[in-house]
Amino acid sequence: MSSKVLPVQDLPQGGPEKHTNHFVHPDDLRTAFALDMSRMYRDEVPLYGDLIRIVQGVNDQKFAQSINSNTMDRLDLERHGAIRLGKPTELRTVSRIFGVLGMRPVGYYDLSAAGLPMHATCFRPIAVSSLAKNPFRVFTTLLRPELIRSKEARDLAERMLSRRTIFSPELMRMLTTAESQDGLDPQQAGVFIREALKTFSWAPTAAATAEEYQILKAQHPILADIACFRTAHINHLTPRTLDITLSQEAMRREGMAVKDRIEGPPARKCPILLRQTSFLALEEAIKFISNTRDESMPLIQGSHKARFGEIEERGAAVTPAGRRLYDELLSRAMENAAELSPEEVDERMNSAFGSFPDSWDELRAQGLVYYEYECTGKPIPDDTTTTPRDADRAAIIQQLLSEGVLRTKPITYEDFLPFSAAGIFQSNLGTESDKQPPADSGLPVLQGSPAQDRLERALDMCIIDPDHLYASAQEASLEACLRRLSAGRRT
Repeated sequence: MSSKVLPVQDLPQGGPEKHTNHFVHPDDLRTAFALDMSRMYRDEVPLYGDLIRIVQGVNDQKFAQSINSNTMDRLDLERHGAIRLGKPTELRTVSRIFGVLGMRPVGYYDLSAAGLPMHATCFRPIAVSSLAKNPFRVFTTLLRPELIRSKEARDLAERMLSRRTIFSPELMRMLTTAESQDGLDPQQAGVFIREALKTFSWAPTAAATAEEYQILKAQHPILADIACFRTAHINHLTPRTLDITLSQEAMRREGMAVKDRIEGPPARKCPILLRQTSFLALEEAIKFISNTRDESMPLIQGSHKARFGEIEERGAAVTPAGRRLYDELLSRAMENAAELSPEEVDERMNSAFGSFPDSWDELRAQGLVYYEYECTGKPIPDDTTTTPRDADRAAIIQQLLSEGVLRTKPITYEDFLPFSAAGIFQSNLGTESDKQPPADSGLPVLQGSPAQDRLERALDMCIIDPDHLYASAQEASLEACLRRLSAGRRT
């Protein structure tokens, strides 16, 4: 990976009121970090560069008919990463790192429901303006040792994790500096990015013997990936495509080992939530330390599967009512689906989701999707108030929409689907996402055990409810429109 300190001129200064002009704005710092992470991952996984080229080609093809130039600027930058952490102290420090980048923990994901001994949150920006600038997000999982039924594997994983430190002393100093002075100047920001990226880089020499690795891998490949390495390497860095079907077809044409089917809801005229696919995890050469743990002894050659190339297509954020309908239809489609072919599963999904409205007007009318309101510039009818009472509010808003004074556009879903995330992990590491893990796998058999309070204690902060963010953004856009209309009427 690159170890350069970013030049001062590469990191803009200035920002909101609480930052002086001396410090780099968190949005700019996040962008610089994401760009350097992308360069690092491209160097480590050359196929990632091919993936970016494919996605950008599809996006250019779809651009004119799909989105405006402002969205295209965001799309070129948009990535999500994924990391796996082994102990609460690591999560707490990673939370501090992302905090400096203007990212907060949003949403709780109980991956034990899919047979994985982990739970997770997503670090991302939460302000609408910051999301527009760069919506970089990192899906961050934490190991739950209590879900590992093998005492030998559990004790071994905890011993190995207790020995490791994935943060450099310089990074810890930069974190303290950033928090004490409420920001970083450009030179400090460059050092911070360089040191933070070391935490998420690939370490080709394991911190385990080949025997220790095999003990953990026998329980689950993810357990070995979490506990056997010296860093919390990113296992994928995902660009956003405007057409995941076209992108997957292009991946296949280039000979990539692509997943059998796209995870998430089926293709729709009005896309919702999140669709994902990927090329399968690469078999990468690694070296193990000797059984005596003597550093003077020769290293032992081996291999490991962890990193893969994922792409995603994002649709509209759904309301709690929309999510309940989605979950109901997904459950119906996936019932007894383990014996079906990928094509048969897709047919089931398409049939089941015929019950989910597929027009923006109907989705809005049924309260299934979050929307942003915009003024069209058309004047308000004389008999319409812009300060409605609560009892009249819905009817008046509908009147303003019907008469073309207001318009809506769906709010983009910025988060993840637990089973989609789990399915990506499972299918890329040699297990099948639609089947229960074997009874002797050491993992729970599809028995969810949520522990959000435990994850929040590890974070030392509360996890933000994504629905609160979407609902607040919707309401803020409506209130801004009503204020603007009211001001226009007075003038």
